[in-house]
Amino acid sequence: MSSFRNAVIAAAVMAAAGCALAQADSRYPGVGRAATAKEVAAWDIDVRPDFKGLPAGSGSVSKGQDIWETKCAHCHGVFGDSGEVFSPLVGGTTAEDVKTGRVAKLKDSTAGRTTFMKVATLSTIFDYINRAMPWTQPKSLQPDEVYAVTAFLLNLSGVVPDDFTLSDKNIAEVQKRMPNRNGMTTQHAMWPGKEFGGPKAPDVKNVACMKDCATEPTVASFLPDFARNAHGNLAEQNRLVGPQHGVDTTVPEGKAPAAPAKATESAKPAAPAAGGADSKAAIAMLTKYTCVACHGVDKKIVGPAFTDVARKHAGKADYLAGKIKSGGSGVWGPIPMPAQALPEADAKVIAAWIAAGAAK
Repeated sequence: MSSFRNAVIAAAVMAAAGCALAQADSRYPGVGRAATAKEVAAWDIDVRPDFKGLPAGSGSVSKGQDIWETKCAHCHGVFGDSGEVFSPLVGGTTAEDVKTGRVAKLKDSTAGRTTFMKVATLSTIFDYINRAMPWTQPKSLQPDEVYAVTAFLLNLSGVVPDDFTLSDKNIAEVQKRMPNRNGMTTQHAMWPGKEFGGPKAPDVKNVACMKDCATEPTVASFLPDFARNAHGNLAEQNRLVGPQHGVDTTVPEGKAPAAPAKATESAKPAAPAAGGADSKAAIAMLTKYTCVACHGVDKKIVGPAFTDVARKHAGKADYLAGKIKSGGSGVWGPIPMPAQALPEADAKVIAAWIAAGAAK
C-alpha cells in the first residue's frame, strides 16, 4: 500500500514540475523551451571588466611559458612579438607606461600597434584566451592553464615578475598595472561620448538626424596595385573555414584572377603507388587532428599546402611520419610546427597519403 502511495506522490510531483515548465515556456508559445541552468552556464563564460564571471584558479609564469611554447608559439612567436601570422601581442610598452596607465607610443602615428599597447582591461585578454585559443582547439584550455598563459604574457610585457602566480584572488590588483588601463573610457553614451560634447543618453529612437543631416562620406581608400601583393596572396593565407576568405591580391582590384596554369610533368606530384594510402581515411584524419587549421590540401594557410609537401618529399613516407610526430621549423620558414600527439599508425596513414601525392 505504501508503495502505491509513493508512486502516486511521485506522479503528482512530476505533474507539478511539468506544469511549472509549461508555465515558464508559455511566455514564448511555440518557440522551443526555457534553457536549463546547466545549459546557460555552459555558454555564460564571459569575463567582465569588473571580473564578474571569472572562474576560480591560478597559474604561474613558468607554467604559462611551457604551455605557450607547446600550443601558442607556432603562431605568435616564442616571445609573443611575431607578426608573421597574426599581429604581435607583446611589445611597445615601457615601465613608465605601467606606472602611468597610458602607452606613450600610441601617440606616435608611425609606430606599430601590439595587443598590450591597446587593450585596457586584463579581463579582455583572459576572456579571449579562454574562449578562442588555441587557434586549432578553442576552449580546450583549463582555467589554470588560461591563468598561466595570461601570466606569461603579462610577464613578457613587464607587468608582473618572473616568479608571479596569477589567480582569481589577485587579478584585480594586476589590472592596476596594465600599461594602457587609462586609455579607455566608459564615461559616454555611445560615440562620441560626453567628453567630446556628445549626447547624455544613447539615441535609441534615431531622432538625432531627421533634418539638416550631414552628407554621408564616401570611403574611397584602396591599396594601390604595387602594394596589393606586398605580403603575398591573401587568398592563400586564410583558413578555409567560414564564408570569408581573402581576396586574390595577385591581380589588380576588380579583375578576375587568372586561370591556374596546368602543372608541368616535372611539377606534378608523384603518382600514388599501387596499394597506396587511402585518401578518404587520410583526409578524415586531417580534420580529426585539426591539421586543416594550418594546412590546406592545395593552398598554403599558416603552413604549406599538402600538395607542396608532396612535391618536395615524394615517396618519403617514413620521413614525413617522423616530422608529423616530432614537429620542427626551418623547412618551410620560421614558423615552427608543434609536435603532434596522434597515434603512430595514424601519422603513417597521413604521411603515406602525402608521400603518394596528397590526392583529394
